[in-house]
Amino acid sequence: MLSRVDFLVMGAGVAGLRAAIELARHGDVLVVTKESLSESNTHYAQGGIAVAMEGDQDVALHLEDTVNAGDGIVYRPAAEALVAEGPIRVAELIEWGAQFDTEGGELLRTREGAHSLPRILHAHGDATGAEISRSLVAFARAHKRIRFAEWTMVTGLVGADGRVIGADLTRANLFSADALHPEPKTRRISTRSVLIAAGGAGQVYSDTTNPGVATGDGIALAASAGAPTDRSSSVGWRAGVELADMEFYQFHPTALSLPGAPRFLISEALRGEGAYLRNDKGERFMERYHTLLELAPRDVVARAIAREGIGDEPGETRLVHLDMRHVTGIDLHKRFPGVSAFLARHGLDLARDLIPVRPAAHYLMGGIRTDLAGRTSLPGLYAAGEAACTGVHGANRLASNSLLEGLVFGARAAQSMLADDLQMISGGDPAAKCTPLSRGEAKFVEEQIAGLQQAMWSYAGLLRDEFTLREGFSVHIACVTGLAELAEKGKGSRRLSEAQALTRISHAILYSAIHRTESRGAHFRNDYPKRDDENFRKHSVLKSNGQIVFEKW
Repeated sequence: MLSRVDFLVMGAGVAGLRAAIELARHGDVLVVTKESLSESNTHYAQGGIAVAMEGDQDVALHLEDTVNAGDGIVYRPAAEALVAEGPIRVAELIEWGAQFDTEGGELLRTREGAHSLPRILHAHGDATGAEISRSLVAFARAHKRIRFAEWTMVTGLVGADGRVIGADLTRANLFSADALHPEPKTRRISTRSVLIAAGGAGQVYSDTTNPGVATGDGIALAASAGAPTDRSSSVGWRAGVELADMEFYQFHPTALSLPGAPRFLISEALRGEGAYLRNDKGERFMERYHTLLELAPRDVVARAIAREGIGDEPGETRLVHLDMRHVTGIDLHKRFPGVSAFLARHGLDLARDLIPVRPAAHYLMGGIRTDLAGRTSLPGLYAAGEAACTGVHGANRLASNSLLEGLVFGARAAQSMLADDLQMISGGDPAAKCTPLSRGEAKFVEEQIAGLQQAMWSYAGLLRDEFTLREGFSVHIACVTGLAELAEKGKGSRRLSEAQALTRISHAILYSAIHRTESRGAHFRNDYPKRDDENFRKHSVLKSNGQIVFEKW
């Protein structure tokens, strides 16, 4: 049984795989993923990858678009690294076998919201993430020094001498999404360094475009590295690394809104091809909210749809639709095969029907605070991709910058892990085994998750205020207390672990949101509707002692 590896990577999305490929040139790598390699936010990314491949002027415009979308707090050095190194990383990806759409022998570029010109590459129409994932997985699998642990959870980080020296891995049950193996087998892996690239936390909300695996495990694990939990404290996690900008959760404007159907993402690329948004009266309404109309930044479009969907009576909602019936000169089914196929299963057609849409939680701009090389505030622990926060997205991510971020900062994190050249230290024995949940306890965990998700959607969604955020805290505290009682009994399961992660994520979002008394980007306060640059043109940082500060980077 494997007990030592040079580098451990948590997550098999674009950031984790790109890092693993870099690391494997200098040591053995173990990539750990909670389910199969294909189950990640990367795999489900429809829209595309933004990259400036037309020279210095294109790069400069991409930088300004990124900064403008971020609503005043993009960390410019991070954005400069993203747009300057992006073309190199995408060219590298193409060399490794990624097949992007072409037209006349040239890469096909489209435009999306808040971009000044077409620079979005797509693969198979609306399956860009799946193609990038496929090519990276194939390239990584062919490397002799990269090994994979699928259906495995990282359930603990191991520390000594003030740094991370290993991790505990627990095998997940292939036959049940509810629990770890009936007799969880935990093994401890000693490693020179650990990279967290486990993606975002969309499952903290009841309405999300994210797959079920996106429960914020990596962020919660990093924030929990250190001292034992203090249940009497208002802080919902153990002292660990710093988190940043957790109040900024991006809600994608257009997810399918049909009773009984999942919140399937309706790609922003449809609006790039000319789709209109219409309210229940059939009116285009975006002219009331932004001069760029349907191509305004995502936070603006999402809030506009939310407002147009509010009915006259409390709790009443109105339908908002995406309309492509007027679009000509393009085969919509060929251009958007994945979206078209999903809609067809629900009796809808892009060329014929109005498509009912509503916002859904999509992307976390915040995460584990890192420098531009992926280093966290804890030596030996690194982070990249959606789990990390370099400040590159500011308060609102520019469309299709996420896959590019994974490539660029995944490579950067790996390079810093190699440069730091930490030595292996034995991690000792793993933690004691936990006992499975009873059927009733498993049901209780599911009820706690569902209640927390609904509370976060209702109280910490697109439109917030102090009252709603404090209501969210009430649900959060009750959930933490109930789950803690199970943990204290020595109980364990995959879903219990995910529930605990979601409570830590929800606390970080609520705590950061209630302290940012302004509106900026994806964070909108009805009680503080204006931007306050004097006090809050800064990043929120949750320190390892549980305190929050606002810092200029």
